[in-house]
Amino acid sequence: MSGWLAVAGLGPGDENMVTPEVRMALAEATDVIGYFPYVARVAAREGLNLHGSDNRVEIDRADHALRLAAEGAKVVIVSSGDPGVFAMASALFEALEKRPDLHGLDIRILPGITAMLAAAAHAGAPLGHDFCAINLSDNLKPWELVERRLRLAAQADFAMGFYNPRSASRPHQFARALEILSEECGPDRLITFARAVSTPEERILTVSLAEATPEMADMRTVVIVGNSATRRVGRFVYTPRSA
Repeated sequence: MSGWLAVAGLGPGDENMVTPEVRMALAEATDVIGYFPYVARVAAREGLNLHGSDNRVEIDRADHALRLAAEGAKVVIVSSGDPGVFAMASALFEALEKRPDLHGLDIRILPGITAMLAAAAHAGAPLGHDFCAINLSDNLKPWELVERRLRLAAQADFAMGFYNPRSASRPHQFARALEILSEECGPDRLITFARAVSTPEERILTVSLAEATPEMADMRTVVIVGNSATRRVGRFVYTPRSA
């Protein structure tokens, strides 16, 4: 049996946002590997092995997938959103780099709708011009680097999307991020908190930086900060394409 390996994005939460390409790969798979909550989104069926694991074992997960595919399995590694955005595609290639014997393996990266883009769509069009995405977690990089990238992006007047803004283990860092944004952008800049986007628990809140508090964000929240031209129109927020 000829094995293959796909890394698939399941989108932000709503099953309607899973692409047909990803659905087809899951229908053909013999094994699905991923973080427990993402694997739980895949329906069990006869002939399908589900392998859930903890959130901080990405390389182990990738190694496991490579071994199974090399043995002939049809493997899908699942990520939320898009697998290439702060997710498993990069981890897979990091593991593959150490396995030149597997460089000829049939590997496919299947894109998905990111939480950031779903959040932007539900808020309006705050990413309508140049923007950047920054992961505010310091699990894989020093906080000093996060601060530097945040400050430079603000100085360059990018709209910004932030992943992993605030967790129980690092509640103080998002407060510091808000301080930097206020220093660089001023109190009137619009900031959108999009929690649990595309799920029944979705909540979209847009305020000024002066009104923003750290408690408005958690690990299920994507935060979007507009650029200097971002403004409201009715209940929506948008950034002009000429900004």
